[in-house]
Amino acid sequence: MSYRFLSTLALPVGAALAAAAAGSQLLCEPAEIPRGEKACGKEAKATNNKWWPGREQKRPTRNGKCNLTGWWENELGSRMHVSTVDNEGNFSGEYHTAVSSAEKPIEPSPLIGSQHLDEDGQCTFGFTVNWKKFSDSTAVFVGQCFAGDVEEEILQTSWLLREKVDSLPSDWKATRTGRNTFTRMG
Repeated sequence: MSYRFLSTLALPVGAALAAAAAGSQLLCEPAEIPRGEKACGKEAKATNNKWWPGREQKRPTRNGKCNLTGWWENELGSRMHVSTVDNEGNFSGEYHTAVSSAEKPIEPSPLIGSQHLDEDGQCTFGFTVNWKKFSDSTAVFVGQCFAGDVEEEILQTSWLLREKVDSLPSDWKATRTGRNTFTRMG
């Protein structure tokens, strides 16, 4: 059995307490794996989507081609704009986060990335966001784009956020991790 680790460090105290009060396991919970093992009961009942608990989504087919260019929005309301992807798969753009623990006002931040230009159109990609305009942190995202002929394009991503800390003993709290699902805007 595999386990999915849910970082309590990435959750604000209030969110962690609310999750605990709702009966969520904060440290580890069984994760469903492709070999057909069962998901935990709460997860299986909450959704018909075994890979992204709590999110009901369309299942993309492998017939469509994914195009990263354009505006995308995630479930938290953060938006990003990806400029044209060149022949090598490189791209740049801007990330407009909806959430931050920084004391300064949020500002759009530059992103730069690269994607595999796969023939089936279900590309993997990665990009870095430098929050230099309002924070001393940097984030890296990796993910895959899923597209179908009729269904919407979906970007499934995982990310690491590194915050600047004052000393090596504080290093333990400097990196957060999470996942986001982006859909194409308008």
